[in-house]
Amino acid sequence: MDYKRQSPAAVKVKPRLIIHGGAGNIKPSNLQPPEYAEYRHALLTIVSKTNAYQNTPSLTSINTTTTSSALPSALETATHAVTLLENNPLFNSGHGAVFTRDGINELEASVMVSRGFAKRGVGVTGLQHVRNPILLAKVILEHGDEDLGGNPESSHPSSSSLSTATTTAATGIDAPSAQGHTLLHGATAETLAKKYGLDLVSTEYFFTQRRWDEHIRALEREKAGQGLSTYSTTEFLPQGTVGAVALDEEGVVCVATSTGGLTNKLTGRIGDTPVVGAGFWAEEWVEEGDPTGAFARAAGAGGDGFLVLSESLKALMADCLPSLKTYFPLPSGVAGFGKGLKTTRAIAASGTGNGDSFMRVAAGRTVGAVARWKPLSGADAVSFVSGPGGELQSSAGPRWKVTGEGEGGIIGIEIAVTRDEEGNVVGVRSEVLQDFNCNGMYRAWIDDDGKAYAKIYRDGVEGVDVREYSEKW
Repeated sequence: MDYKRQSPAAVKVKPRLIIHGGAGNIKPSNLQPPEYAEYRHALLTIVSKTNAYQNTPSLTSINTTTTSSALPSALETATHAVTLLENNPLFNSGHGAVFTRDGINELEASVMVSRGFAKRGVGVTGLQHVRNPILLAKVILEHGDEDLGGNPESSHPSSSSLSTATTTAATGIDAPSAQGHTLLHGATAETLAKKYGLDLVSTEYFFTQRRWDEHIRALEREKAGQGLSTYSTTEFLPQGTVGAVALDEEGVVCVATSTGGLTNKLTGRIGDTPVVGAGFWAEEWVEEGDPTGAFARAAGAGGDGFLVLSESLKALMADCLPSLKTYFPLPSGVAGFGKGLKTTRAIAASGTGNGDSFMRVAAGRTVGAVARWKPLSGADAVSFVSGPGGELQSSAGPRWKVTGEGEGGIIGIEIAVTRDEEGNVVGVRSEVLQDFNCNGMYRAWIDDDGKAYAKIYRDGVEGVDVREYSEKW
């Protein structure tokens, strides 16, 4: 399905956002109050700044005489959030990436959209010089339509216009474009980063004392026979990722994920983050009726709050309130309710935790598959995989809580648009999703009332109004 700006008469939805900064053996005994406050502030800062970005219109040129004001796309929003996470040394990505056993930083990143780009998803891995790996994944996705030959009028420079000879001579890599590839590694990926004008840095940029100390302590424990160098029952050794999931006004969801990988991983190891269907997933589909029972749940929650409106009044209110999350769902008692309904659903999910376990259960794709084919709600699908007792935990078997296997969490967003047999929108809903099976997961999101929430443990923290919080910058 093409990702095109819809006409003013088309349904617009309220943008949504959720981010994560890693998951695993995070508990009060190894996260002292000053550190807790530091992580919480960082999460709230990043989610609030991204929310402001997501809801600020930009002028887009339509032709030489007119422009259109539009909000950023889901791809732009999700990668904006992850760039901020990559730049913060608290988190295991970009400037805060962990080290391999050999003391090397090898970074990975990925993006995927529910619709709008031919490649749908892109992963990059083995990066040592790209300042923001998520931007490399983004630009490869954006160039994908041209690389696959499906969009000759693309605004991106063609591969033939790129300076291939100079780069080949300097690196020995002949990479005129990403071509039809979905996953790219090392020097080839970095050659494309240079071609696309991304910031390249020396390896020293990724060094942080915190990560180096974790690296050395864990290796010393292993040498002394006191445990693994990749996991500790007493210390939180980063083995997860950072990520963001965004929903834009067009109903597109995008997932963006980035990581330094597993603390003390083998040099050359590739985790779940760049692997489509493992550490991330996004898709859209159409189903008959509304099989996940959204209207029934809404009716139960809303009681007599549902209204049956005339067509003229519905049209008037839709024009006045184009960003309503729910568009007048009809109660089941109305004659003809449910006849000919079709629901377009989309879901995007980003995982964090033990990447090898995510790959073993194809965690991201499994979330989408059970949501689509069981079918389950997005929230139930996320819990099915990453909640306590879910597929991730089960995959660890007797090694659960011993090796770090199976530990992790997933964030996501689901949107569903239900139409009647004439194509009229009768219901729109969206939901921020999250669940995890370990001691903690760094996460933050914007709720329906415009408040930023940050949580690490299940009991969480209080909400902060985005507008008040944003005044600090």
